[in-house]
Amino acid sequence: MSEPQPDRHLTRTLDLGPAIDPTALRVDVYSDGVAELVLGPAGSMPTSDAAGHALMGALWPRLAAEPGLRAVLVRSEGKGFCAGGNFALVQEMVGSEAARLRILREARDLVQGMIDCDLPIVSAIHGAAVGAGAALALLADVSIAAHHAKIIDGHTKLGVAAGDHAAVIWPLLCGMAKAKYHLLTCAPLSGLEAERIGLVSLTVPDDELLSRAREVATTLAAGSPTALAWTKRSLNHWLRAAWPAFEHSLALEILGFAGADAREGVAALQDKRPPRFGA
Repeated sequence: MSEPQPDRHLTRTLDLGPAIDPTALRVDVYSDGVAELVLGPAGSMPTSDAAGHALMGALWPRLAAEPGLRAVLVRSEGKGFCAGGNFALVQEMVGSEAARLRILREARDLVQGMIDCDLPIVSAIHGAAVGAGAALALLADVSIAAHHAKIIDGHTKLGVAAGDHAAVIWPLLCGMAKAKYHLLTCAPLSGLEAERIGLVSLTVPDDELLSRAREVATTLAAGSPTALAWTKRSLNHWLRAAWPAFEHSLALEILGFAGADAREGVAALQDKRPPRFGA
């Protein structure tokens, strides 16, 4: 693995529009052709609001077409990777059909965008990666987790189906038995355990995460764009073959947000108590 170039420097930060808080989400482009998609804010747990969720669905075609980009690194400068949609977004989905239909489109665009993006994508996972945060982490072409990262698919605990990304990729990465266990129970996975079962590509000590992820991204950026893009495109046909399962799971997740179990899940989250489903 080659070392990042010593003269690597920031060349520009992409304009993501007035609706996006740059402390919560930004894209920095470096001289080696790597774009770093940075989640924040620093010192807090990153979450997605409505504007951020919409951007995540639309960003990948833009990055693929951005001049000079050769690879993407998704990382966080918060105290965890990403906890998914914020509470306001979840409440909006429970209370509004229009919001549910909007999120359905955006979640589909996020998964398809990462699969179809010809640029190699690397994720650097520290702390918690939950829900949509887990989707960003695990749909990367090379996922690198800190030893003490915590990967959780929390959908069923909220009272909805494990949709967004899980059905399309978890069984392929770690097998059906492990996928069912973690998706049904919401049992968390450390970075070490996630690598052991094949859910992530690599695990490294926590203090080596960013340097290793940048090393991998820089190496990919220096490779043949066509060879890497065409290899990724070919391998991702395994994911496209699972697309009907993804579409079905996502539709059922969104349908679930209209039901009583989701209302109870949100109330339990707000009250900081265990949910009482079916009561």
